[in-house]
Order: sequence, then structure tokens, then C-alpha cells
Amino acid sequence: MRHQLSQPGAPVANHAEVGPACCGEPLDVTHKDALSLSYHFFITSQAKPGQPWCEVQGQINGKTFLSYDCQTKEFKPIGPWGMKLKDRSFWQQQEETVKLLVEELRKKLLDIKAENFTKSGTGSLTMQGRLMCERGADGHTRASWQFRFNESITYRFDPNNRKWTVDHSGGQQVKDMLDGDRELTMLLVRTSNGDCQSWLQQVWEHWDETQETTGAPATTLHVALFKGAAIRPIASVFLVVLTHSILFVVQGIVL
Repeated sequence: MRHQLSQPGAPVANHAEVGPACCGEPLDVTHKDALSLSYHFFITSQAKPGQPWCEVQGQINGKTFLSYDCQTKEFKPIGPWGMKLKDRSFWQQQEETVKLLVEELRKKLLDIKAENFTKSGTGSLTMQGRLMCERGADGHTRASWQFRFNESITYRFDPNNRKWTVDHSGGQQVKDMLDGDRELTMLLVRTSNGDCQSWLQQVWEHWDETQETTGAPATTLHVALFKGAAIRPIASVFLVVLTHSILFVVQGIVL
């Protein structure tokens, strides 16, 4: 069975959720002026026939705006966020970077010995990863990486101090290998502190515009309908009262 990502617009499935953000004090991303941009990866060393060896989802504040898989090679905008951002100047650069990134990550996955994560020491390995770039309400930004192999041990990489941490003592051997991989370190630092931060800034520059596009129509329509419904009963009551008043006046004159 093909390994599925969650449906567009829904939170990414558990295989891509690799724990809370790392690296320093948490940013306030619940404020209306906060923004998070994340990319969720699923990569396998040995894909089954007819199935992709990678799948990617991009999310803005938890809402999916792009999807990509290595079988169709289609970089698809998803939902109102994707439709709005696909015409921005950074979209093509984002596509090229994401495609290159999954290629390089798969090469690293193939370098890892299966015996580190499987009892038999053979079989395919899977990598679940997340790149997160955040902008807090105070304007401060931060980036972080998280990886999980075969849905077991989680590894976190801080691009600022270029250090790996692992949440399980059994992952020390792989952590040492990751620590010593200078090429991988430079790739992660460049992508998170360079590319992702640049994309985050460009999304932020169009934040108000995109908010209005995605949120205003439904609200405006609802208010308009509500006002229309309220005006009609009030007008009807006024006409009834006016009619009765005229009748009373006429009756008084006649009498």
C-alpha cells in the first residue's frame, strides 16, 4: 500500500510529525502577527513499483499550500494559499530547492546502515523530516530541522549552532555519523537559514493581502445576508404600525 500524506488542507499525518520545534526558547506563533512555514518530507530507500520514493507537503501556519512527489514530479499549489503564492517570484526557486533537497536526503538515507534501525539488519529505511521556519509576533525568526528514521528515534538539528541532538540513547551511533557529515551540515544550514528564511520573508510581505483573499469573501457574504434578513422584518413591522395609525385617525374623523 502506498504511504499516504494527509489530505490537502489537513494537518500532516503522524509520519511527518516529528515532535515539537527545537532550538532555544519557543516563539509566540499563536499571535495573529506570527507566521510559520514548514516542509514535511517522507523518503524511502526502496520504493515499491508504482509508488514514489518521496512525498513532500508545504504548510503555512499548519495549512497545506503545496505538494510534491518524486513519481509524478509535479509541484502542485494547494488551496487558496497555494493559488495565491504560485505566482510569486520565489515559487520556482522553492521548487528547485525542494527537489534538490529530497535528492540529497535520499543519498544520505542510502548511506545509513539498516542494521541501526531494523532487527534483521536488512530491508528498506524510511526518513520522516520537517524543516520549520518561524516568525514570532515580535518579528524574531528561527529555523529548525527534525528527522525520524523508520518511525523510531528522533534527531534534531539546530542550524544556528550546527549541533545534532537525539532523544534516545540508542541513536548515538547515527548521531555521531550525522555530526561528522560536513556536506549534510552545510546543506541543512544553507536551506534553513538562507532559502527558507527568504521564503518566509516573502510570504510575510504578502501576509495581509493573502489573509484578505482567503478570509474575506465568506465573512462579507455572511454579514450581507444577515443585514438583508434583519432589514426586511423591521420594515414590515413599521408598515403594519403605520397602517393601524392611519385607520385610527380616519375613524376619529368619521366619528
